[in-house]
Amino acid sequence: MKSLYKRQFVMMAGMILVSFALLGAAFITLSYRYTVQEKRDSMERNADYIAAFTSAMYSSGFNVRDDGYQVYVSSIARISDAYVLVTAADGQVILSADGNTLQTGSTGYTLPQSVVAQVQKDGRFTGITTLGGLFPEKRYVAGTPVQVNALDLTTGQTGLKTIAVVYMAADTSSITEMWRAFASIFFFTAVVVLCIAFITSSVTSLRQTKPLKEIADMARKFGHGEFGARVNGYENRRDEVGELAEAFNAMADSIAKSEARRSEFVANISHELKTPMTTIAGFSDGILDGTITPDHEKAALQTISSETRRLSRLVRRMLDLSRLQSAENITAQEQFDVSEVLLRVLVSLETKINARHLDVDTQIPEGAVLVWGDPDSITQVCYNLLDNAIKFSAEGSTLGLSITTKGGKAYVSVRNTGQTIPPEELPLIFDRFHKSDKSRSVDREGVGLGLYIVKTILNSHKENITVSSENGVTEFVFTLTLA
Repeated sequence: MKSLYKRQFVMMAGMILVSFALLGAAFITLSYRYTVQEKRDSMERNADYIAAFTSAMYSSGFNVRDDGYQVYVSSIARISDAYVLVTAADGQVILSADGNTLQTGSTGYTLPQSVVAQVQKDGRFTGITTLGGLFPEKRYVAGTPVQVNALDLTTGQTGLKTIAVVYMAADTSSITEMWRAFASIFFFTAVVVLCIAFITSSVTSLRQTKPLKEIADMARKFGHGEFGARVNGYENRRDEVGELAEAFNAMADSIAKSEARRSEFVANISHELKTPMTTIAGFSDGILDGTITPDHEKAALQTISSETRRLSRLVRRMLDLSRLQSAENITAQEQFDVSEVLLRVLVSLETKINARHLDVDTQIPEGAVLVWGDPDSITQVCYNLLDNAIKFSAEGSTLGLSITTKGGKAYVSVRNTGQTIPPEELPLIFDRFHKSDKSRSVDREGVGLGLYIVKTILNSHKENITVSSENGVTEFVFTLTLA
C-alpha cells in the first residue's frame, strides 16, 4: 500500500520538476536567441558604421590606406572584439583588422563567390561561416556594401555603385560563453530552488500525513474498546487537519457518552426489573411455603398484582421506546390542531386531577393552532408531560397550560407547583430511568422513561423542549412548527 505521504511527495516533486523543466527550456531558448540576436545586431550595426565611414572617405578622395581610416577600423575591431574585413566588390580582401594587427593591400585572398553573390543580390550578408577557410572555426559574419555616387558611362547617369564591402566576423565562442554564463546562473538558482522546494514539500507532506496516521491509530484503539483514546496536539491548528482532529475527539466523546449511557441503561433496567420480580417471587414463595398466613394472603396477592402491573408497564414503555428509536420509524407529518390535542389529553386525566384537588389554569387561543407533526406522537408527549405534572403537583395547587405562537413556532407550556427540582438534576431529567431520590420514593408507579420518550419524540420532529424549576414552580415548554 502506497502511503499518502509518498504519493503526495512524488506528485509535488513531479510537478516541480516538470515546471522547472519547462521553465528551463523556455529560458534557455529565449536567452540563447537573445544573445545571438544581440551579437548579430551589434555586428550588423558596426558593419554599417564602417561602410558609411568608408563611403564618406572615398567621396572625400581618401582610401583605405589612409592612417585615419585604418585607426578608425582598428578601434572598431578592438571595441567590438571582432574581425574586420574590407574587400573589393569582387571579394578580394584589401584590408583586415582583428584589433591587434592591421593588414592593408592585397592579401591574396578572395572571399567565396557565394558570399559575393549574396551581397550583390540582397545588398547584405549574414551567416555563420569560415568564409571559405579564412577562419579556422565558424564565425558569425555580417557584411555591408560600401556605395558611392558614380557616373555610369554607358547610360550617362549618376547612381550608387558598390566599390567595396565591409565584413564584421565575431567569434561564436564569445556568444556561447555569454549564453553559458546565463545558463549557469539559471541552473544554479534552479538547483537551490528545487532543493528548497523538495525539503518544503517533504515537510509539508509529513505535516499533513502525520496527524492522519495518529487519528487512524486512535480509531483502531477506539475500535478495540479504549474509549479514552483522543487525538491531542492539534488544538491550535486552524486548518482541515485541526478540524478533523476536533471532529474525531467530538465523535469519541459522543460515543464514550453513549457507551456510558448504555452501561447505565443496562444497570438501570436490571434494577427496575429485579425489584418487582424479587417482590413477586418473595410473596409467592411465602404463600406456597406457608410463611404468609391465610389472613395475609390477600394483601400479598394485591402486592404481587401491583408489582406485576408495574413490570408490565415497564415492558410496554421499553417496547414504545424501542419503536421510537427504530431506524424504520418515520414520523408522519400532517396538519392538526395542537389546542384540541392538549384539551383532549386534559379531559382524559380529569380523574387524576380531581383526585389531587388541582385547579387548572388554561391560556389557550380560541381559534385552532395548526401545526405540523404526528398527532398520535404529540398526544403521547402531552399525556406524559401532564401526567408527570399532576403526579408531582402539591395537593390543592394549580396546574397551568398555555399555548403561544411566535416566529413560525407554537410554544406549548405545562406548569405545576410542587417540589423544586435541584439545578444539578435539570440536565439529567430527560435521561432514561432518571428519577431523583425524592420522586423515587413517592412515584412507585413510574419507571423513569416518560420524559425520555417525550424527548425522543420531539427530537424525531426536530423540535426542542426546555425545563425550568424555581421556587417550587416547574415548567416544561416544547415547540412545534406552525402549519
